[in-house]
Amino acid sequence: MTLKLVIFDCDGVLVDSEPITSAVISQNLAKYGLPIPVDEVDRLFSGGTMQGVFETAKSEGAQLPDEWLDEIYALIFAELAKGVPVFPGLFDLLDELRAANVQCAVASNGPMQKMQITLTPSGLWDRLDGWIFSREHFRPKPAPDMIFHAMKVAGARDSETVFIDDTVSGCRAGIAAGVKTYGFTQGRSTKELSMIGAIPIHSMADIATQLLSAR
Repeated sequence: MTLKLVIFDCDGVLVDSEPITSAVISQNLAKYGLPIPVDEVDRLFSGGTMQGVFETAKSEGAQLPDEWLDEIYALIFAELAKGVPVFPGLFDLLDELRAANVQCAVASNGPMQKMQITLTPSGLWDRLDGWIFSREHFRPKPAPDMIFHAMKVAGARDSETVFIDDTVSGCRAGIAAGVKTYGFTQGRSTKELSMIGAIPIHSMADIATQLLSAR
């Protein structure tokens, strides 16, 4: 396999921001009459959009105001601005891919402002500048639009592209694009990701082994 392009999801793959986001959503929804544990937030909303959270929460009985999206993003951004950890081994992986002349990109259902907040402190925002794509400009995953766009810009065929996501919804986008898709499990159950055709991986070192040994 000739590898030319690796596309990463952002939250839950590059940075460990999802626990912070889920905790904020859980606390906020309780205020509006929908008490929901953090792990249930993960289960219901993982890999979706905040608009999807809004619609699902309202259908479950939350009395959300029309301006809720602005409110929840302000709360989440404030928490994320306090600092978000990068997954161990990520910079080693990016260095190895750069040395192998493999282009890296990001395809996220999150807004650009959120990614700028989470990726800037570690230097990832500047490092990946010009290769960060958001659902603000494309249909969100599981639609494959962001992946197709990154492939077009990089001049990479589907056989030369890999996509990495940590959610079923996100991995479906990679599979729909026809590219090899890895599900980043971080030690969680691999069953759901395997069932849709994603290849489970558990760490950045595991990803590096899978990608670079296949070249």
